[in-house]
Amino acid sequence: MKKVFIITGEHSGDMHAGKVVEYLKSINPNVEVHGIGGENLKTSGATIFCDHTKMSGFGINLKMIIEHLSLEKEVCEYILDEFKPDVVLLIDYGTFNLRVAKRLKNKGIKVLHYIPPQVWASRKWRIKGIKKYVDKVLCIFPFEVEMYQKEGIDVHYCGHPLIKQLPPVADKNAFFEKYNLDISRPLVSIFPGSRPLELAFLAKTFIKSAKKLQKKHPELQFCISHAPNLSDKIFDKYVKDTDFKVIKGDNHALLSVSDSLILASGTVALEAALFQTPMIIGYKGPWLIYLIYLMVRCIKKVSLPNIISDENIIPELIQHKFNVDNIIYETEKLLYDKNYRNEIITKLGNVKNCLSDKYSAKEVAECINELIS
Repeated sequence: MKKVFIITGEHSGDMHAGKVVEYLKSINPNVEVHGIGGENLKTSGATIFCDHTKMSGFGINLKMIIEHLSLEKEVCEYILDEFKPDVVLLIDYGTFNLRVAKRLKNKGIKVLHYIPPQVWASRKWRIKGIKKYVDKVLCIFPFEVEMYQKEGIDVHYCGHPLIKQLPPVADKNAFFEKYNLDISRPLVSIFPGSRPLELAFLAKTFIKSAKKLQKKHPELQFCISHAPNLSDKIFDKYVKDTDFKVIKGDNHALLSVSDSLILASGTVALEAALFQTPMIIGYKGPWLIYLIYLMVRCIKKVSLPNIISDENIIPELIQHKFNVDNIIYETEKLLYDKNYRNEIITKLGNVKNCLSDKYSAKEVAECINELIS
């Protein structure tokens, strides 16, 4: 029996891993999969070495760094001394996974990296580590292929997983009824992030902006998305002073039925773009980290729809631009300037055309199966 080990670092990677394993087992039942992941990987039939919640928050403090270094040692020892897989699939989570890749490659283990580090966005030097320690890169953006090929790296374009995995647009009437929302009033939804550090820097400003918007425009109603990986204890302390409806576990439906969105930067922006929901992006962090980011970035855009389309479709309110006045101005423009709104919706529709309709999980599974067969 062939063996595969998979490493994910957070909820989205676990979702992608689950789809990969489902398809891999459908074409090759004689494969045993172990890995770091969550419910999706477990449900697909994999044996969980440890839950990926141990990975969240890496780099925020010394304690977390020490825990990750310990986990890195532990998982590599398990892979090399006990499980001994034919191939290891790394999914996203570049900092941790590239260190693991180095350890494994030096011991002769075949390493694939699905959703590799975005070296085209920042820290371009990481491509040297990828070339040295990864046998094959499985990328999700078409513009990545040429970059890896120029470096002599074996690369396969799998297509973006969201293209096939994103659910259809929700029934707006049913959704509004389910959550007791008023179908006659515009809905603005806030997605303040999926990590505690993001909530600490973003939630207060997002909510203050929403309160002022509602006071200025009483017809508006607001919802706040609760990321499924965040505990109620962590999340509730940021929303306890608001009456806005909080929705947990229905993020995609909420994205698809909203009239406008206020988002933390991340994959959620691409999800919203594929639903063609107008949005603004807001993001702020510690100034030291931001200054370091300015030194290592390769491009000035931060949101995936803008990067993929190579256009400034979505307003990006980053660091010093992230304030209540700017959020209100941009949101009002999206809601009440009809020509501007329609232009944004049209351009968001073009984002999907920039991506392939490949079934990403199928492509990854077939690459693994070809390698182990």
